Amino acid sequence: MNFEADFTMTIGGKGVAGAGSFPVLNPANETVIAQAPDCSREQLDEAVAAARAAFPGWRATPIETRRALLNEIAGRIFAHIEPLRRLLTLEQGKPYADAEFEVGGTGMFVQGTATLNLPEIVNEDSAERKSITRHVPIGVVGAISPWNFPVILAFFKISPALLAGNTIVLKPSPFTPLTTLKIGELLRDLLPPGVLNIVSGGDALGPWITSHPGIDKVAFTGSTQTGRRVMESASSSLKRVTLELGGNDAAIVLPDVDVNKVAPELFWAAFRNNGQICIASKRMYIHKDVYEPLKDAIVDYARTVKVGDGTEQGTQIGPVQNKQQYARVLDLIADSKKNGHSFLLGGEASEGPGYFVPVTILDNPPEDSRIVREEQFGPILPLLKVDSIEEAVAKANASDYGLGGSVWSSDAEKALAIGELLETGNVWINETQHLSPLAAFAGHKQSGLGVENGEAGLLEYTNVQTITVKR
Repeated sequence: MNFEADFTMTIGGKGVAGAGSFPVLNPANETVIAQAPDCSREQLDEAVAAARAAFPGWRATPIETRRALLNEIAGRIFAHIEPLRRLLTLEQGKPYADAEFEVGGTGMFVQGTATLNLPEIVNEDSAERKSITRHVPIGVVGAISPWNFPVILAFFKISPALLAGNTIVLKPSPFTPLTTLKIGELLRDLLPPGVLNIVSGGDALGPWITSHPGIDKVAFTGSTQTGRRVMESASSSLKRVTLELGGNDAAIVLPDVDVNKVAPELFWAAFRNNGQICIASKRMYIHKDVYEPLKDAIVDYARTVKVGDGTEQGTQIGPVQNKQQYARVLDLIADSKKNGHSFLLGGEASEGPGYFVPVTILDNPPEDSRIVREEQFGPILPLLKVDSIEEAVAKANASDYGLGGSVWSSDAEKALAIGELLETGNVWINETQHLSPLAAFAGHKQSGLGVENGEAGLLEYTNVQTITVKR
C-alpha cells in the first residue's frame, strides 16, 4: 500500500476515484503534495445508497461483534502509525511527535469507545405488563470532520456511530483529506461493504451531505458560523444533529500559583497545535498579584520554543494549516496593531514560503478588543490582568462561547469551587485539553449542540424506543 500516492475514496467497500480532483498543499512550503479525489453528487448518492443498503445487516450484527471490529480497527491504525503520521504532518503541518500522538490517540479512542454499552431501562416489570426503554441506531450518519485534528476527530464520530449500529458517510476537510482516505483504504476488507464510506471534495460536498434525503443524522465539527448553516440545512428533514463548534476558552490563574512551574503549562494550554484547537486557552485572566512575574515567565519560555516545518527535527510548533486561516490570524494581529495594543512577543508574519506566524503574546489588551472577543484559532494569546477572581469569572462567562475553561491554583479545592462557576461544557483544574472516550464532551451556548464521547456521546447516535408488553 502506497501511503504517498493513489488516493481514492471508499464507497461500498471499494476504492473509487473522484469525478475530478483537487490539490492538497503542504502548509509548511505551499507545495502540492497530492491530488485528492473530488466527489460528485452522483458519487455521494452511491455512497449514501451503499450505507443505506448495509444498514439492516449492520444493525442486526450483535454489538459484541461490532465491538470486536472496532478493536480490530484500532489494531490496524496502531500497526501503521509511522506512515500515517508522516502523511498527517505533510498535509496538516503539525510536528511528527504531535502527528504520532494524534494517530496513536485515535487508536486509543477507538478502543475506549468499544468498551461502552447501550443502556436498557426496565420501566415496569409487574404482573400486568413489562416496559423497557432501549436505544436503537438511527440509520445513515453523515459526518464532517475538520482540518486541525483530521484523524482523531473523524473517529470521534465513526467509533460511536458504528458501535451503535449505524452506517456512515464521512467527509474529511478538503485541506486535510489524505490520511483519512488512507485509513479508509486500510479498513476496506475489515468492515462489511457500505458500513464505512469516506468521500472527499470541496465546498459543495458538505451542503450536499447535510441536505441529502438519504442521511438520517449529521455529525459536524467546525466553526460556529458553519454549524448554524449545517443545522439550517438539516432542519428541512429534521435530521438529528451533533454540532461540536468553536470556543473562546478562558484560563483563570490564581495568585497562589508556582510561576516557574505553571508558565510552560499555560503556554502549551494556548499554543499546542499552534493554537488550532477548539479547547485551547484563548484568553488568560491572571490575578494582578502574579501578573507581572507570570507574564515574563511565559514570554521567556515562549522564546525557547521552535516554530518550523513539522518534518524538521526539534520543531515544536508548525505552520497555520491553510491560507484562509493564516489570513485571519494576520488580520487579528493587524487589528491589534491598529488599535495600539502592546505586544510582548511576535506580531509579524515570517518571511519565505509557508503559513508561518511566530508565537504572538499581547499584554492586557482591552476586554472589548477583537483578540479577546473572537476565537483566534492560531498562535496568538492575550494575557489579561484582573483585580479579583470574581472579575475573572465574570469576564470568562461574558462570551457567546461556552466550550471549555480552566482554573490554575496550588489549592485544587479552591480552584474547583471557582471552576464550577464557569458556564462551559468542560472545566479543567490545573490542566487543560484532557479528553477521554469515557467522558462526555459538549459545548454550552454557541459552542455546540449535543455531546461527543462517553455514554452520552454514544447515545447521540441512537433513537429512544420504549417497548411495552401486556401480560
